[in-house]
Amino acid sequence: MRAVFGLVLVVGLGLAGFAVYMVQNYIAGYQAQLAQARNAQPQVVEMPTVNVYVAKRQLKYGEPLTDEDVYQIKWPKEALPEGFFTETEKLFPNPSDPNLRRVVLRQMEVNEPVLALKVTKPGQDAGLTSRLERGQRAFAIKVDVASGVSGFLRPGDRVDVYWTGTTALDNNARREFTKLIESSIALIAVDQTTNDDDATASIARTVTVAATPAQVAALAQAQSTGRLSLSLVGARDDTIAEQIEIDQRGLLGIVETPREIQQAEVEPQVCTIRTRRGAEVVAIPIPCSN
Repeated sequence: MRAVFGLVLVVGLGLAGFAVYMVQNYIAGYQAQLAQARNAQPQVVEMPTVNVYVAKRQLKYGEPLTDEDVYQIKWPKEALPEGFFTETEKLFPNPSDPNLRRVVLRQMEVNEPVLALKVTKPGQDAGLTSRLERGQRAFAIKVDVASGVSGFLRPGDRVDVYWTGTTALDNNARREFTKLIESSIALIAVDQTTNDDDATASIARTVTVAATPAQVAALAQAQSTGRLSLSLVGARDDTIAEQIEIDQRGLLGIVETPREIQQAEVEPQVCTIRTRRGAEVVAIPIPCSN
């Protein structure tokens, strides 16, 4: 009995030793595979980053830049592009003042850094497109020293536009008159200048106004059929001129008499004589004696 017990004990110890040996081999193999996998992975180096402003959406030329169009992301400090913005105060000196806004000079895509060379300086224009409101178009009007208010027009001024031309009446007479066609329309450029800081007077050949498509059509028709003259509106004048139309009679105070009005309304008489040509009677028109 003791011999059997001793044999079982020896076999149990052998099995236990074998199990320990197998477990050690398994753990050693696992550790070797883990070390090999770690060596195969690239080493991740943490680089210092900086918060940089980038475009939140696609920004096009001429658009004003607002704080809703940008946001900040982390950018590697060693790979920063030139002219980046990290501080809100530098990108938007005074967000509540529209005169200090920046304007996009070059198109920017989503998540593209906002750089100094792609936006204007605070308060600087990008050109005519930045001065046009939604639904407006730019239209050029030819002027000279007389029709252009002696060269005292500047971008940002407002003018009334008068048309002088001739029209035909029903009685084949011609009537020349002057009419106000646009009131208090804004100037956005004088010749090729959009800077409104220059206070010196210069004789311009063209001025550019901001107008709706309907106003552009009216101005184009008026410019091709008559003469346009501009009248400068005061800086503090917020009135809208009424319909104004005057001709030579109204200018000189000549009042048409009822007889003249009646003669103008009466259709011209046509006098005829009848003559017989064979079996046919022919009516021949002749001047009336009265």
